[in-house]
Amino acid sequence: MCVGGVTSMDPFLQKFFPHVYEKEANIRPSDNQYCKFDSQTLTLFTSSLYVAALVASLGASWLTRVLGRRITMLSGGVLFLAGAAMNGFAQEVWMLIVGRMLLGFGIGCANQVTYYILLFDYYFILFKFVLFINFFSLFY
Repeated sequence: MCVGGVTSMDPFLQKFFPHVYEKEANIRPSDNQYCKFDSQTLTLFTSSLYVAALVASLGASWLTRVLGRRITMLSGGVLFLAGAAMNGFAQEVWMLIVGRMLLGFGIGCANQVTYYILLFDYYFILFKFVLFINFFSLFY
């Protein structure tokens, strides 16, 4: 049973989560497939991105209000690149977790800005298009 992402790759599990790999290698089809990993560290690795994105989106609203959308989007991109680089060069589990948190902070900052771009820029284009179609439908 594949969970997905890097947590289903054997070399990744062997290097960073050897106890999880041993448990997965020894699992039988008759065993419970629901909670086969049961690792707090793996759970922390997985959820650190989402928790960091939540925290960053709360702080990014203040950053957007004070410094503007451009600086917020740029800082989100820098944080995301730093997290990707840290995950790429990680040698220990703590480096993976910090890298995932940086990725989450970048996503949180970008998510804050993207909402405004979609709401105010693209919504009005769509609204104009709908009005245009409805106007010409009056003549048919």
